[in-house]
Amino acid sequence: MAKIKVKKNKKQNNVEESSSKSSKEENEVVLPPVRMSDDPTPKQVKWINRQRVLVFAARGINHRHRHLMEDLKRIMPHHKSEAKMERTKNLYVVNEISEMKNCNKCILFEGRKMRDLYLWLSNIPNGPSAKFLVENIYTMGELKMTGNCLKGSRPLLSFDPQFTKDPHYSLLKELLIQIFGVPKHHPKSQPFFDHVYTFMILDNRIWFRNYQILSEDGGLAEIGPRFVLNPVKIFSGSFGGATLWENAKYISPAKLRQAYNKKAANKYERRIEKKVMNEATRPETGYPDIEGPDFFKGDPLKKAEDVLLEEEMKQENDSTADEGENEIQTKSKPFSMKKIKSRPDKTIRRKQLKAKSKTISDQIKKRKKVIKKKVLKK
Repeated sequence: MAKIKVKKNKKQNNVEESSSKSSKEENEVVLPPVRMSDDPTPKQVKWINRQRVLVFAARGINHRHRHLMEDLKRIMPHHKSEAKMERTKNLYVVNEISEMKNCNKCILFEGRKMRDLYLWLSNIPNGPSAKFLVENIYTMGELKMTGNCLKGSRPLLSFDPQFTKDPHYSLLKELLIQIFGVPKHHPKSQPFFDHVYTFMILDNRIWFRNYQILSEDGGLAEIGPRFVLNPVKIFSGSFGGATLWENAKYISPAKLRQAYNKKAANKYERRIEKKVMNEATRPETGYPDIEGPDFFKGDPLKKAEDVLLEEEMKQENDSTADEGENEIQTKSKPFSMKKIKSRPDKTIRRKQLKAKSKTISDQIKKRKKVIKKKVLKK
């Protein structure tokens, strides 16, 4: 009996201790963990969205295109860089390069004639991919805007509502979100938002702007860079495959320059033709109605009245003569039409003008042939 009593007392003591511990835990305030500045930063475990973007260029870009590429690298902490690719290589090699760098997205800058810049956005290795012509390039160094943001911070992505209306724009929207969106808990990124990327559609082009968030009310200040993407084609695969969409309104910059040069070449011929026209249509005398300098002597008001009276008399005589001719024609030929008066002076001038213009055009053609022969000989 004594042993049983002892066991019961032990059980009662255990219950009392557990109740006291729970009351103490309720009263305690747990402070947040503190890390010393010298200690190494702990690794993030929640980095699930492992998007890595390969940003590089092919040979043939100029200095402004290179500065734009560096600006994009600066605002994308999840990028990886690579040396310039040779132009002789096929674009399918980019898939292998990105796989070697463990990247699943790619931005490729491709230059033409050291003037035009084309941008490829691709999802590796299965696609889709899109090709753009980059226009109106303004780098951060050129703009010198007041906006500023912390390096490595995550951006908010703002899209035009027109992206949801057309299917090809919705596909491009998803591609832009996956490429320009910085993943959460990325090792090189900061865990807050302090700038916005805006993608607006205007004139069948995508306009890119980068703004700093100044306040919660919506105050913004532009940072840069600026550029406009003119979509050319969307492919089903990565850097190739079947064309899902093609821009019918796209005109290559080489064709635009060619048309501009043709217009400039025709300026000389038009100027000579205008000179010939002026010479052919120029009147022989400056004032055909004035006989001599005596016209300007005396009262100008009286002479003006006399001139008006003479013009009225001439108009009355002409009208009476026309009525008499019409009566004669109706008596002889009741249903005959009026004869059109011919003007031999103007017809002669037109013939002279045509002959002069032909001679000038022949001379211009001969000059062009001579210049081409000289160039070929050289």
